[in-house]
Amino acid sequence: MGDMTSEGQHLGTDIDLSQFYAIFFEEAGENLDQMEQMLLAVDVEAADDEELNAIFRCAHSIKGGAATFGFSDVAELTHQMESLLDKLRRHELKPTTAMVDVLLESSDALRGQLAVHQGTASEPPATHDLVSRISALANGGPAAVVSAHPAPTAPAPAIAPAREPQAPAVESAAPAPAPAAAARTGERELDILIGPLDNPAVADGIAELFRDIPGLGTVEPQPSDSANLRVFRARTTASDNDLLELFTFHVSKEHIQIVENPTTTAPTATAPKAEPLEGTDFGFFDNAPGAPKAAAEQPAGVTVAAPAPVAEHKPAPKAEARAGAPAAGGLESTTLRVSVSKVDQLINLVGELVITQAMLAQKSRELDAHANHPLLAGLADLDRNTRDLQEAVMSIRMIPMSVVFNRFPRMLRDLATKLGKKVELVTHGEATELDKGLVEKITDPLTHLIRNSCDHGIEMPEDRRAKGKSETGTITLSATHQGGSILIEVRDDGKGLSREKLLKKAREKGIEAPDTLTDPEVWNLIFAPGFSTADQVTDVSGRGVGMDVVKKNITALGGTVEIDSAEGYGMSVRVRLPLTLAIMDGMSVRVSDEVYILPLASVIESFQIKPQDINTVAQGARVVKVREEYMPVIELEQVFQVPRFEHLSVSPIMVVVEADGQRVALMVDELLGQQQVVIKNLETNYRKVPNVSGATILGDGKVALILDTSGLVRRSRH
Repeated sequence: MGDMTSEGQHLGTDIDLSQFYAIFFEEAGENLDQMEQMLLAVDVEAADDEELNAIFRCAHSIKGGAATFGFSDVAELTHQMESLLDKLRRHELKPTTAMVDVLLESSDALRGQLAVHQGTASEPPATHDLVSRISALANGGPAAVVSAHPAPTAPAPAIAPAREPQAPAVESAAPAPAPAAAARTGERELDILIGPLDNPAVADGIAELFRDIPGLGTVEPQPSDSANLRVFRARTTASDNDLLELFTFHVSKEHIQIVENPTTTAPTATAPKAEPLEGTDFGFFDNAPGAPKAAAEQPAGVTVAAPAPVAEHKPAPKAEARAGAPAAGGLESTTLRVSVSKVDQLINLVGELVITQAMLAQKSRELDAHANHPLLAGLADLDRNTRDLQEAVMSIRMIPMSVVFNRFPRMLRDLATKLGKKVELVTHGEATELDKGLVEKITDPLTHLIRNSCDHGIEMPEDRRAKGKSETGTITLSATHQGGSILIEVRDDGKGLSREKLLKKAREKGIEAPDTLTDPEVWNLIFAPGFSTADQVTDVSGRGVGMDVVKKNITALGGTVEIDSAEGYGMSVRVRLPLTLAIMDGMSVRVSDEVYILPLASVIESFQIKPQDINTVAQGARVVKVREEYMPVIELEQVFQVPRFEHLSVSPIMVVVEADGQRVALMVDELLGQQQVVIKNLETNYRKVPNVSGATILGDGKVALILDTSGLVRRSRH
């Protein structure tokens, strides 16, 4: 054991652990997310053992990694959480709502501590009161319900002391009895062969693991025929995989052989797995960076200190699933962590390749098809392969909506508790994928929509009872693909919007709101700046800041927002977004010598008209009649002041586009065709241009502006 300690200290001084910080912070964040989801799903009346074990493993993984990197405050707090979770999974305490609350608060505090170590926050959260509450609950305080065999309230943190043998009701949670005691149910007798080893003393740590980890069992050294081979006989309920995970902290796996002794094995029964590394040490070795002083007295090699979560070995090869992760999660052995900047660079290069391919395709149309058949065939293959490559690369940036959805149950739980309401969140389409850039930008608008549904939509329990509804309101969050867009809907079964109340509030704010407005137009009043239907200002709502920002942010992403409501039954907000901001399908149109790109998702139809079909109304505005409906006409030639060098008699072409629920007709000279375009940010490379959302490079090398259809629609209103 001494050799292991000295070796660990040597490694600790030679290796710069800071290079692994990013991995640790990412893994810790994933573990916190998993732990929070599982805590929210725990049924305190009938908690599942596997759920409690999974929550414990998440906390334990964070603690081990934090101690290794010297983040002692994180290690201390997770150690206290382990104390409570360990007693819950051993059935020494019964779960309560207070315990779930304090563990969720601890999760928030851990995020704050990690943010300080990452450099994204300056002040660490105060945890003294939190630690005291956890300790009180773990020691059977007033808020905790203690079982018939409570653990003594000794200062020992996470591990319960051994009980007397006459407590059979909780034997499975107690440490193994003395070697002379009878085998317990499910206990096996194993021969553990370690070697051959250059330094056999390293294997002594195996025996110390059995001594230091309660519940693991007993072990006795056995005589060996070789000086380089160590043999132990163990009695334990732990599985071979669990033992291997423990032993590999001292000896490499290829030097370990576990042989079951069939002559003394008790009848098999399902036994709880002995969780590895649940002792009170904080690192791989003594005096690890950030380890509390008390930990230096503990034997080394007892605690997981790697930044990655503890993995459970499965029978299938290369199937080491992350402990506590959902079954649908990816396998660790088949994933690769790559910096987002590298993915963006790859996407930019593919975009340039698409532009080059388009240029070659355009030039190839001028060649003689018969004389250049092999070349044209190769260009056709290049076209197909480029499109496949583009789709494959774009899919790398696509991440599931569950990344966004998973943060709302906790937020909604806290908000409902604050408001005294009962709310259930139902999600659909978590696997629907969206571009990473969009996911990051849509989170805040969705957060406000859900808070709005809980605060304004869902009624108080007594009000819902009086209306014949269930006391618990339901907010449904769903995501689905529709063509080249994604549709995200936030729906609640609350009181809905009141037409009369909205009109009254609008008039009080000085907003023109005649009674002739249609229902959709009335619902859209809530997007007016400073508009709020709250009767009083609270820290949750009432200041009129939110819904207008929601619409502004979604519109900036090229999306639209639609509201539907039925008073007394609830309301629905539908957000439609493009799948990606990097590449889009567009329709190219010509105005004089300029080429513009219209987002294909916004184009409804196109048709030719005669000049006399266009009518002029008040203040010089022009409209065109399309199937009994008058639409505003926008002449792109005037909007962008396009010079005309030829005065040819051309029949104007109208392209009908839709944005924000309204349609306008754009007057153009020619439709050039449909193509995929690589979007370039014009604001970054030049400056913001009104009515333009970006730019692209055409096959001939010229720059074409991508039009902002929402901006053009807003222009037509004024």
